[in-house]
Amino acid sequence: MKTEPPAGSLAAHHGADVTHIAPREKAEILSQALPYIRKFHGRTLVIKYGGNAMTDPELQQDFAEDIVLLKLVGMNPVVVHGGGPQIDEALARIGKKGTFIQGMRVTDEETMEVVEWVLGGEVQQDIVGLINAVGGKAVGLTGRDGGMIRARKLKLRDKDDPAKEHDVGQVGDIVSIDPSVVKALQDDQFIPVISPIGFGENNESYNINADVVAGKLAEVLKAEKLMLLTNTPGVLDKSGKLLTNLSAREIDELFADGTISGGMLPKISSALDAAKSGVNAVHIIDGRVPHAMLLEILTDQAYGTMIRSH
Repeated sequence: MKTEPPAGSLAAHHGADVTHIAPREKAEILSQALPYIRKFHGRTLVIKYGGNAMTDPELQQDFAEDIVLLKLVGMNPVVVHGGGPQIDEALARIGKKGTFIQGMRVTDEETMEVVEWVLGGEVQQDIVGLINAVGGKAVGLTGRDGGMIRARKLKLRDKDDPAKEHDVGQVGDIVSIDPSVVKALQDDQFIPVISPIGFGENNESYNINADVVAGKLAEVLKAEKLMLLTNTPGVLDKSGKLLTNLSAREIDELFADGTISGGMLPKISSALDAAKSGVNAVHIIDGRVPHAMLLEILTDQAYGTMIRSH
């Protein structure tokens, strides 16, 4: 007699019907993941979680399941999350409008308080809850925990006049990352979920770009992979075709000829720094594709752009 799938399983909440796939084919699909599981067993994966994957309930569920599955097959996922839209919503509720200079959020003291309770409270705890609901053991951290992320005020130079500096308030630049709290949790079956907030010399808080935090953390943890979930298919060439496999040098060329511009710039710069600093591969993947992370790590299909370190 066929039993119903357990409440937390894929088929139960997605209506993802896989009954038409023959058992032999299912086994084939599963066994194809073996070389990847073996290759990345015991390795650290840093995942920057943002975009649609973070706001669409079905994709949130997929993300949580992927993270738990990767942990259970012996990899060590570490999640760093953003939260721009959620911060804007919270600011609107208190009648504040977010202002940006060169893509950076101007963060005065009041805005910083909102950023802290939205990122370090609401958003972080939602992600922890999602992962725990599908059987993981997630723990939420900010850069203050374990003295993890030391920061200083970001000096933002004007893009047209380098002699001019913009004051964007409590926006931070990373001074150093001490990953010992993350390592301690990883070794103990926990999944760290990190909000990109750092602290300064006088215990002041800093809002730091989540892509930058993910990149730096991947470097200090000597991660096997850094994965950036985005709302784009990956890095596209000038005709809009996806570039699936690039070396650090090829990325430099795409910067130079203007193929990579706009919002992709900070993302790719973090990716490039990580690739040049010993992270084996950086993946920029489409978070709008259900289970994009599993497909990228456990199959030979490319679901985004992979940047190789050499």
